[in-house]
Formats: sequence, C-alpha cells, structure tokens
Amino acid sequence: MTTKTRIRAATQPGHRSRRFMAAVFLAIGLMVSGMLTPTGAVQAGRPNANIVDSTQQGGNVIALTFDDGPNPVDTPELLRVLRRHRVQAVFCLWGDHVRQYPWIVRQIVAEGHILCNHSMHHDDMSTWTPAQIRADLLETNATIRRIVPWAPIPYFRAPYGSWGQTPQVAAELGMQPLGWRLAVGDWEPPGTEELVRRLREGITPGAVVLLHDGGGDRSQTVAAVDQIIREFRAEGWRFGRPARRG
Repeated sequence: MTTKTRIRAATQPGHRSRRFMAAVFLAIGLMVSGMLTPTGAVQAGRPNANIVDSTQQGGNVIALTFDDGPNPVDTPELLRVLRRHRVQAVFCLWGDHVRQYPWIVRQIVAEGHILCNHSMHHDDMSTWTPAQIRADLLETNATIRRIVPWAPIPYFRAPYGSWGQTPQVAAELGMQPLGWRLAVGDWEPPGTEELVRRLREGITPGAVVLLHDGGGDRSQTVAAVDQIIREFRAEGWRFGRPARRG
C-alpha cells in the first residue's frame, strides 16, 4: 500500500471509528491499571500515603491553600483577589458547604483553581475505620462531581489535621494527602496586619500555606492574601501548586 493510500484509509469513517474504539479500550485499560483517574486525568504515578507539604517546583515558590469553603461572602471576594493577581490556589471543599453554594464551586473551577476533598461534614476522622473514611470521601467527591463533573479532585486534606488512616484511603481513591508547612491561625482572626506579619515571618521556599475562606468571617484573610501576594511578587516569589506525590 502506498503512503497516499494509507493516508486515505486513515481518514475513512470506518477507520476513525476503529481508532475511537481503540482509544476507549486504552482508556479503560489505563483506568483499571490505575494510570487514569475517573475524571479522565492521566497520572504520572499513583498518589501515595505520604502527606505533602511542599510545592511541585523548588526555589522561592509557595502554594496557597484555602479550607472550609465555599463561603458565600468571602470566597467570591478571595476569587476576585486571586484573579486580579493571576494566582492559582487549592480550595479544600467542605461537602455540606458545596451542597449549599454550588455556584461558587463552579466559579472556583471556571477560574482555574484546584479542588481538594476536605470531607463531607468536617468531622474528626482520626479514629475512623478505613470503611468509614472511604464512604465519607466518596460521598464528598460525588457531591462535588454532581456540580463540576469534569473537574479533577487531586488532593485530600483531613479536617483539623487529624489524619488517622485517611492518607492510605485517600491515596487508594486517587487523592494525594495534602498537609501544610505554614498555618497562620486565621481561624481565630487576629487582624489583617497580624496575619500579614505571620505570613512574612513564616513563609519558606517551597511551602504549602494553610489559610481559610470558610468557617466564619474570613475578610481579614482575604485582605492579608491581597497584600502578601503583592509584597512577595515584588520580591521575586512565585505562586505554584502543591506536589502531586509525597
């Protein structure tokens, strides 16, 4: 068969159909082997049970992560701040709040941010069995995917940092356990300037930073994030995403 004949054959409808079916079978095989997540993202390697607290890239890079949202007042304002500065962040979603404010979840995804499973009811899971943990994480993922079915959920963060057996279960479900290297205590708002001071003094290269956009009035956090992004950018820092594997 000549080259032109092969090209013509490759463009025929039957050939395209066969190629499509081959791609489908390949995708099924990858999913079975654990290389493809249910959301369709090919993984370089399966997540593991090690809790990550650093960024994918080295150097003066930090990753901003926000827990306990979405919050109908402060999350949209935080999204405006991040949009203005062109910073991508991780939003660790509380399942009950996802059900209450689905339009904010859609906005988070539409603006290019990354999702993290933060459990359904924000319970302390440290003493739970693997079966109980799995049921909760699956319910949370299902709740999120009903709203944004196309969006990957690459991370899991345990409420209160009470991990128990959650890292192993999360990894089995395709989510990397996500910790932090710096938490500035914004769950008890100390004032914007104090939050800025704690961020200035506590951030180190490659750090995952824990902040909150939900669980209360987070206007101080939003203001502090706006200020710290401007200051750190001026000093040559970059904003990235957490490591995908521990």
